[in-house]
This record gives sequence, C-alpha cells and structure tokens, in this order.
Amino acid sequence: MPNTDQNEVLFERARAVIPGGVNSPVRAFRAVGGTPRFVKRAQGAYFWDATDKRYIDYIGSWGPMILGHGHPAVVEAVQRAVTEGFSFGAPTEREIELAEAILALVPSMEMVRLVSSGTEAAMSALRLARGATGRKYIIKFEGCYHGHADALLVKAGSGLATFGNPTSAGVPPEVVQHTLVLEYNNIAQLEETFALHGHEIACLVIEAIAGNMNFVRASAAFAKRCRELCTQNGALLVFDEVMTGFRVGARGAQGVLGITPDLTVLGKVIGGGMPLAAFGGPRAIMEHLAPLGPVYQAGTLSGNPVATACGLATLKEVAKPGFFEALSRKTRALVDGLEAAAKAAGVSFSVDSEGGMFGFFLLDALPQNYTAVMKSDGAKFNALFHGLLDRGVYIAPALYEAGFVSAAHSDDDIAATIEAARQIFATL
Repeated sequence: MPNTDQNEVLFERARAVIPGGVNSPVRAFRAVGGTPRFVKRAQGAYFWDATDKRYIDYIGSWGPMILGHGHPAVVEAVQRAVTEGFSFGAPTEREIELAEAILALVPSMEMVRLVSSGTEAAMSALRLARGATGRKYIIKFEGCYHGHADALLVKAGSGLATFGNPTSAGVPPEVVQHTLVLEYNNIAQLEETFALHGHEIACLVIEAIAGNMNFVRASAAFAKRCRELCTQNGALLVFDEVMTGFRVGARGAQGVLGITPDLTVLGKVIGGGMPLAAFGGPRAIMEHLAPLGPVYQAGTLSGNPVATACGLATLKEVAKPGFFEALSRKTRALVDGLEAAAKAAGVSFSVDSEGGMFGFFLLDALPQNYTAVMKSDGAKFNALFHGLLDRGVYIAPALYEAGFVSAAHSDDDIAATIEAARQIFATL
C-alpha cells in the first residue's frame, strides 16, 4: 500500500536532496525518534502539518513568534515593505528606526549593527571584542550555544580551566585553542581561570538564562562575579541574548539580572520570524567596526528592508504597556499546571520560566549546569514528547531545548496542554 502520511512522504523526499532531510539538525527528530512534522501553515498559537493536523505550538520558530503566527500588524508591515522592494544593498530609513527602537529598550547599547543570523551576530561580537581589547582568549560555558562559528563549537577539556576540544568534525584543534570552556554557575572555576589567564582574556560570552541546555539560569552571584572579573581584568562581558532578548522581558536577561554587559547579541524576536539579528554596545567599542575602525564585518542582506519591517512591527507590539506582565502570567499558568500534574502522578519534575520562555526537567530539582541537565530522564521525555504530539501539542523535539509561549496562546490552549500532560504523566 502507498504511504498516505504526507509527513513521511515529504521526509522521504527531503532525505533524498537535503542532508538528514532537514536544514537544521534538531528538526530531524533524531533525539526523540519518529517522523518530523512538515508545517503547511500557521496562525496564532497553532500550526498545521502536512496531514492538516493542528498543533498548539510551543516552539514558535524557536522563540521569534512572541506575538503568535500571522499577527495582523506584522503581516501588514511586511506586505507593505514587500511592495517597496526585497533588497537594495544600500541603506534605508527603516534600518535606523529599528536600531533606534532597539537602543531605546536596551540601555547598555549606544550603537548597534544589524546582521542576518544569531550565529553571524555572535561571531562578529567576539571578533569585535578581540579587536577592541587586542587579546585573543575567550571564555564560554558548557551547555551555552552561541551559533556554529568554528571557535564556539567546543566542549570542556579534561581538567579544570583547560582549553576546549572541538565538538564538530571540520574544526581543527588549533581553531579552538584560544577558547576556554568552563562549567556554568561555577564561581570557583571562573575565579581560577581569571587568576591564570586574566590579562589574556578578550571576553567572556554567556547566555545569562541558558536556553540551549533547556532552561538554566545563571545565579545572581555567578552573573555578578562574571561582571566583576571582566571589569577587573579588562575583559569584555558579552551577553548572548539571541534567545532571551525581548523574550524574558523588555530588557532581556540583563534586565532580569540587573547586570550591564559590554556587548549584547540579539536575534529571534527582533526579526519577528524573518532572518535578522544584531550586536551592539557602547559607542567606544562599536566604533572599532569597519568602516570607522579596523574590525571588519559586512553582509549583503544585513538590514534587509522586509526583515526590518517585520522586526520593527514586532518590537512596537512587545513594547506596549503590560505586554510582558500578561505574557509572564500566561507562561506561569502553564508551568504551574504542568508541575501540579506531574506531582499528582508522582513523576519527578522541575520547571522554571521567565517572561515567555520556559523549561522543564524530569528531575526533582532544577539543574544548575550542563552535567546536571544530562541526568534528566531521556526515555521518559521521549514518551512525554510523543504523547503530547499525538494529542496535538508540539514542544521541542529534544530534551535540551527551552519552550516558548506567545501572546496568542489562550487560557484554553494552556488548559488543554496541561490536561494532555496529565494523561501522559499517569502512564510514566
């Protein structure tokens, strides 16, 4: 009999022409098994797959769709921009408007450079940090993801405060020899590293609320010590807010923690679903960038007129009074309901959220670092994932990814999600 599941048919076609059948690895469902859902259309808090089955969407394109899919004001702005032209390779007034909107919301930034992806923004910010300081070493933390630039595809070495090892084929060890990989929330290790290498460190880059080992917060003490040690040693503190920027609050993770970074990397929400990212900081640092300074960075599609229209319309909506308070209440209702359902079923479960971002672990307590995250029960997560999928609820198809609530999610959507989880918890 011919296969009638259009998701499987499309996946088979995709694997013939695209490596693994996907254009970004997590989409392949390798971590959870089964067939990826090929999205046909989306609206509000939902998308429909190739079989026309509807799902409540908690990935929201991995964060950007904070307003939900197809918000009328955003669609109108994009449609208007499209009629004016797709791309010019020359400056536009809208680039200035978006830059001004970003700077108005993030006080730590005096200037910003627009690019097309989070990877590009993080890579450029690190080059800028090295160029501005004249130093070569960078610190990153295990479990934090800053895009797929070679120097950042690295895991911790075997000893305390040692140089990292590549995590991808195609990255020579020499490329990561100046990357120091430390344990998240480990103050003693952080202090030891600065004691050993402080005069050589260009920057420390961190997801202050990590979303790529699910949802793990930097403790207030740890974030404060990162700031202090960078200041004392002349290194730059770089906050990667590709995921958290305008998602956990109006001023991102830096606003939640009350920490002022030297450079900020943004993406996702600032593009509203279009390819758009940015990095920025004080004028004295940003003026090291070409054409003013010696640090080179360029991009044909940077500041794309359609993407900036989408991003600007999105930021106008999230900047409205009460937006994040309402979004936070909605997200908290979801995580509280999930926690109560798991507890009633006797399932080990811990959960956290900030703004419209959340994460849960099949553990008794919230983990503080990547090693602890890895102890979460993968088999139970896979059962939960597929149980929710069968019931029309789409969460990240991987144990180590955060989830996202949008302004379009209704109380009924959240109640339906909690009820679906309750049914599955009873079987775990």
